[in-house]
Amino acid sequence: MDIEFGLDTFGDITRDADGKLITAAQTIRNIVEQAELADRVGVDFFGVGEHHRAEFAVSAPEMVLSAIASRTERIRLGTAVTVLSSDDPVRVFERFATLDAVSNGRAEVVLGRGSFIESFPLFGFDLRDYDALFEEKLELFVELLKEKPVTWSGTMRPALDDADVFPKTEHGLRTWVGVGGSPESVVRVARHGLGLMLAIIGGPAARFAPFVDLYHRSVASFGTASHPISVHSPGHIAATDEEAWDAAYDGFEAMNNTIGAERGWPPYSRARFQNDVGPAGAIYAGSPERVAQKIAETVRTLGLGRFDLKYATGTLAHEQMMQSIELYGTEVIPRVRELLAD
Repeated sequence: MDIEFGLDTFGDITRDADGKLITAAQTIRNIVEQAELADRVGVDFFGVGEHHRAEFAVSAPEMVLSAIASRTERIRLGTAVTVLSSDDPVRVFERFATLDAVSNGRAEVVLGRGSFIESFPLFGFDLRDYDALFEEKLELFVELLKEKPVTWSGTMRPALDDADVFPKTEHGLRTWVGVGGSPESVVRVARHGLGLMLAIIGGPAARFAPFVDLYHRSVASFGTASHPISVHSPGHIAATDEEAWDAAYDGFEAMNNTIGAERGWPPYSRARFQNDVGPAGAIYAGSPERVAQKIAETVRTLGLGRFDLKYATGTLAHEQMMQSIELYGTEVIPRVRELLAD
């Protein structure tokens, strides 16, 4: 099986050796260093998320990715995700076409509606238009991907009349849509002939199998292009299970409790964490062997073409993330390939 392996980060603000929160600026510099390591150890893709809130440092991922492009050689670079609903499709395409140029054809984009809503009031969009904004802007973006003059009209932005957009890419722009698990979203991705990226952040991967089947059936029905399925899930790797779990837990607890306070979730607990790192959970944390076994099972179950590990969660320290990245590239990825070959 020809599988790609990626890493994703939202640019979580982390703590230093004294337990103090580091600056957003230092977090961004650390992300560039993390991506350099990922490139050296053979990871295929590096994704940077877009957020507009205090817990995360990156609001302009294309800028960070351009810096990474100048210091890496082969790793593909993209987002996790670009919030298309509160952006302009023309500007998104132009930025990623530019990134594709400076990276020598290594850019790709993962589009999404956004699980956080801060960007909507920040850029003057009405949350009541949440679904309509994404549907309409995605339709326009698909037209822009053809890289020909576009004539288009809608209700959420001014119309385009034979408008050409620059720069052009040399070989096209690989485009995915991040989906949390609604059938309507899966069908939309298939209808537009784009790649499906499933964000699995809770429960066993097997429960997403019906969405994979729906994607393939929908592609066949629409007659659109079929693409490999990708999964994005959180995790952390260390020398032993216990070391990985002890290092990761505080960050998962802090992030879940921060977001949970806004969304009405119950407090996070170590018992829940241990369930999440088990076979029935969506956290890929533990020793290289444990993580490799779990990734291989997910790849087999869903027939994946790519697996992206969200290696940064909450206040996990930079040094621990660097260790996790190195183990992912040097031990986990080769072991997954062995398991899949067997």
